[in-house]
Amino acid sequence: MGRLSGITVVDLTQYLPGPMMTVMMADHGARVIKIEPAGGDPARQMDPRATYDGGEHSVWFANLNRGKESRVLDLKSEAGRAALADLVREADVFVEGFRPGVMARLGFDYAAVRAIRPDIVYCSISAFGQEGPLAQHPAHDMAVQALAGFLSVNDGPDGTPVVPGVASADMAAGLTALSGVMMALFGRERTGEGAYIDCAMLDSILPWCVHTAGTAIAGGESPTSANQRSLGGAAMYQVYRTKDGAHIALGGREMKFARNLLSALGREDLIAQAQRDAGEQGDLIAFLRETFATRTRAEWVEWFADKDVAFAPVLDFREALNQPHIAERGLLVEVGEGARHIASPIRFAGVEWSPGKVPLLDES
Repeated sequence: MGRLSGITVVDLTQYLPGPMMTVMMADHGARVIKIEPAGGDPARQMDPRATYDGGEHSVWFANLNRGKESRVLDLKSEAGRAALADLVREADVFVEGFRPGVMARLGFDYAAVRAIRPDIVYCSISAFGQEGPLAQHPAHDMAVQALAGFLSVNDGPDGTPVVPGVASADMAAGLTALSGVMMALFGRERTGEGAYIDCAMLDSILPWCVHTAGTAIAGGESPTSANQRSLGGAAMYQVYRTKDGAHIALGGREMKFARNLLSALGREDLIAQAQRDAGEQGDLIAFLRETFATRTRAEWVEWFADKDVAFAPVLDFREALNQPHIAERGLLVEVGEGARHIASPIRFAGVEWSPGKVPLLDES
């Protein structure tokens, strides 16, 4: 029995933020009823595909919607709205991810849902929140990252921002929404009262910059990658190209790592440079670039094996998922040939976890 057994969630979200939030609830026992339009969540159509639980599904959809129930409802029809109202009466949590104002037009904003279920925990997930100048502005993850300042430091060698490799604003919103809902459920146990949570992607990702954007937060200049220790301005927190065209990463700026590395390379004279401010370590960066280009990635992995340095080879996803560490921790669960789930990152000691079934589109 999961920690959330007995909790019922009515989920009107699609794509990434909401489904990521509710799959973590489903993974731990909540009953999640996924309300879908005709044709289903668009993520159902995303390639690649694999066979899960006897049906062909998008890998994306399967990993973010396992363990849920599917209900297709036309919320513009009287019958669809009546069916949703029936589900709300038995629900503990109501999650929606539409643009602000849509739920009011459909007749299921917080006030309407609360009238049906007074202690409901209602969570709205949107790009910019329910109020404010940007509330109606259409946006997915990258636009939010651009408006939050994050894209400005997600730049290539020439300073041009590049498409981010992680949908951080989407994922931050999913995690923030989960945290808010769990706090609200905990509070309801004590007070009997529900809650309304206005979760915005912009609001959710903004705190993630506190370690890099301190000067701007304090009202000063904006940071750039070249002058930030965590963004490429420091030699010991940097990506280097190897002889075979692959890459390695140094990922720890503590001086003990610099001493260990530079002593092993016979360049103790450069240790002091690792203590300089970011942007003032050019000689050290140049030396390390030249040095790491003399061996292949595999040779550097072997060389670093007995050294206490925060080092890692830069792996592609296939290499990453093939690591023994991933297998030992059970982080990739195979449920069929080519059909795999990334395991829930939330673990409870002594509790076995297995992925729920991927829902077929219920158009009954």
